[in-house]
Amino acid sequence: MERCIAAALVLLASAAICASAAPAIGHRASGFIRYSCRATRYPHVCERSLSAIVPPVRRSARSVATAALAVSAVKARSASAFVGRMCGGKPAIRTREAGAVRDCLETMSDSFDRLRRSIHEIRRMGPARTPRFAWHLSNVQTWVSAALTDESTCLDGLSQNAGPAVRAAIRKRVVSVAQVTSNALALVNRLQPRT
Repeated sequence: MERCIAAALVLLASAAICASAAPAIGHRASGFIRYSCRATRYPHVCERSLSAIVPPVRRSARSVATAALAVSAVKARSASAFVGRMCGGKPAIRTREAGAVRDCLETMSDSFDRLRRSIHEIRRMGPARTPRFAWHLSNVQTWVSAALTDESTCLDGLSQNAGPAVRAAIRKRVVSVAQVTSNALALVNRLQPRT
């Protein structure tokens, strides 16, 4: 049952991304998104992913960071589902390779969970000048950083233990997740308590 619910979530999230991306084709990122994305490691990826969101992201650093976390969580869930299908649908996969793919599935599931928790946490921050804000911000930073480590761990395990075809198929998706997660972390790090 849980697997069916997870699959339904992935399908709904994928449909939402596809639907929201369609109107953004040909439109440039808003000035605020472009400005915000300059602080990231992958600014073009940041602009594309955030400009595709409908309704548009509000002009606040917290809204941009929350949207970036949502994009990252959706991509992490989608990549996790893909890796799960690789585990279950490849009978010819070697034992060592299967272990690497299972490990990757576990780390990508952890990544999704951390990103999902980060979205809930960022919404609980409260005003910027409060201790509550600093506490919640610290949690979000820790969890997003851990999600990025999970994604890197998946790639490391595949590079050492998976064959070229499996490695390439999974790597493409996980690298995409790592880029948007890196961007989300950079945008979260811009949310500092005002003193």
